[in-house]
Amino acid sequence: MTIKGTLLAGPLGFGTAPLGNMFRNIPDDEADATVAAAWDAGTRFFDTAPFYGAGLAEIRLGKILSQRKREDFVLSTKVGRIILDEIASGPQEFGEKGTLFQYGRKNKVIYDYSADGTKRSIDDSLKRMGVDRVDFVWIHDIAQDFHGDAWLGMFESARTGAMAALDKLRDEGVIKGWGLGVNRIEPVELMLGLTDVRPDGTLLAGRYTLLDHEHALQRLMPTAQAKGVQIVVGGPYSSGILAGGAHFEYAAAPPEIIARVEKIKALAGRYNVPIKAAALQFSLAHPACAAVIPGASKPERIKEDHEALKAFIPPDFWREVREQSLVAPEAPLPIDR
Repeated sequence: MTIKGTLLAGPLGFGTAPLGNMFRNIPDDEADATVAAAWDAGTRFFDTAPFYGAGLAEIRLGKILSQRKREDFVLSTKVGRIILDEIASGPQEFGEKGTLFQYGRKNKVIYDYSADGTKRSIDDSLKRMGVDRVDFVWIHDIAQDFHGDAWLGMFESARTGAMAALDKLRDEGVIKGWGLGVNRIEPVELMLGLTDVRPDGTLLAGRYTLLDHEHALQRLMPTAQAKGVQIVVGGPYSSGILAGGAHFEYAAAPPEIIARVEKIKALAGRYNVPIKAAALQFSLAHPACAAVIPGASKPERIKEDHEALKAFIPPDFWREVREQSLVAPEAPLPIDR
């Protein structure tokens, strides 16, 4: 079973992190309209997580999707964090994602990569979304908030807990597949080296984009291909900088990233290529990539994403991208197909 063969509506999905009030306080009606716009545009693959606004994204997504036939869409969520009913008394610490969802719900969030925690997290997600099942489950941020060797201990806890539990749930037919949901390649490499569990894919955020792909290209993608583990690319716009925003890696973009983006924009302008189109089509050009899931919090952004996926990009644009060293020399491009 492959992830690619299970996605119902092509390679473009919808990442719902913005629905958790990422960066800003999004009105409920705007969130509802965004999910509805994704559905109307033909999106049938939706990815979410309890962490996104302490359950807010799942609640908002489920409000719309629970009205649809469950067999008509593919749904993935994540485990590794439990959302409690208890309200946090102050700011919660989540490493480099610390203030990302400051406008979300104030429920206390705790880490739990155990087998029981995994099952509880899935049950809680089903209740928040009002659906009877999820298709794919990603183990969330296994190395995100742990420094030095601390994350290795957490990884081992997930190996014997969450990974073993998800392997069993997949084999029992409760879910269709599982993997990691991370924005670092190291835990994915470690997972691919395991022999006691059998992941189906991985959601890799921000590590295979126009701005950041060298390490994944050299170290991860070949191994994933060899093992038949497909990659869902999250964050194809690198936290928004490739879509007209100002963020990179969840923070203000540094000068060197801004300079590189300006070079890409200048080249795209000469060929009348939307930069979103270049970003999406670059990520999808790699044969290990099963889908790409940009996030959105406004209906018009959904339309832009679908148009970007279908936009014609002249081969000369990609040739110049390579000639100007704006991508790694060995990176697959659409013209290489």
